Amino acid sequence: MRIRLDPWPVDLQGGQLTLKAFDGTLDDVETPRWAALPARPIPERLKQVFVVDGKRRMESRIFIEDPQGQSGLGGFGAYVVGAVDLCPHGTRQAELLAVKAQRLLAHAPNLLVEPAQLTPRNPHTGQLEYAPAPMQGHDPLAALNTLQQHMLGAEQLLSHSLASRVPVDETDDREWLTALTIQDGTLRGQNLQGAVVGCVKTMETMYLPADRAGLLSELKPGERTPVLRMTYEGGQFTRLIWYVRLCEAAFYQHPMSGVMRLEMFAPDDTDFLPPIVRQVANLSGTLLTRLGSRAHKDPRAPQNLIPTAALEQAMNRSMGSADLVTRRIRAHIAATFGREAVA
Repeated sequence: MRIRLDPWPVDLQGGQLTLKAFDGTLDDVETPRWAALPARPIPERLKQVFVVDGKRRMESRIFIEDPQGQSGLGGFGAYVVGAVDLCPHGTRQAELLAVKAQRLLAHAPNLLVEPAQLTPRNPHTGQLEYAPAPMQGHDPLAALNTLQQHMLGAEQLLSHSLASRVPVDETDDREWLTALTIQDGTLRGQNLQGAVVGCVKTMETMYLPADRAGLLSELKPGERTPVLRMTYEGGQFTRLIWYVRLCEAAFYQHPMSGVMRLEMFAPDDTDFLPPIVRQVANLSGTLLTRLGSRAHKDPRAPQNLIPTAALEQAMNRSMGSADLVTRRIRAHIAATFGREAVA
């Protein structure tokens, strides 16, 4: 019997390698030859790389009674999206962009709800303004889901607004890849035609069939698989995907440790591989091996990229202290009843 370790700590839910079966289809779109492809240099014309991520936080679950006598569940919540602006050639310092918290007052549908403004009482939390956001349904998790959807929508808009345009078919003018967005996690929502690549840290599903999955263990740092067209069961979502290795797996770890799945939106033309997607795939190994974290500094290394970790810290600061915010919410509610806040 031979035992290997999942490389991530046991307190991270699910670990890195759960590997459920995939029910959709995969098609060769770059080459029918299934073999490792080497890392390529980063072209000089690529001037900017943006690393984008989002974070959300439920701050209080609430029960709302509106002036019309209707009632329902809701919640106070905050989310923030932001970006790190990098030079892929290392000629300038990285810069944080658009890291500013937004706050929502999620509420059951059909309630009459006004914005909630909490007067500043502490410099660490500042002005707290919660914009009403109707939920879909009355489920206890509806408030959290509403917050999540707003965060994902803002994350997608930011990602695509920063990136070069990707042609949708061969008749489009083919813009050079000058700005690339790396988005933490899988791509969601509709294709807004930006050069956005989703970096999926956790392998929850094995998309490759058994006769191809073995290549992932054989990849060397910086190498990648060919690009595939992935279609989920029912055809609702279609992505262009490939795998890249960021570092060697230690002898005691699962042989696919250090491998990340990358994905970009696929055009409607099933036979068309946009040249920008091929460019991104070619440079992805070189770029991500530089940005990958180290195990002695980050338990999710190397997949949790160094800029992503820095961005997570900035987003936490932007949302403020959770304890202080909770106190402010209690004080605000107490004031509406003409009472003192309960500790």
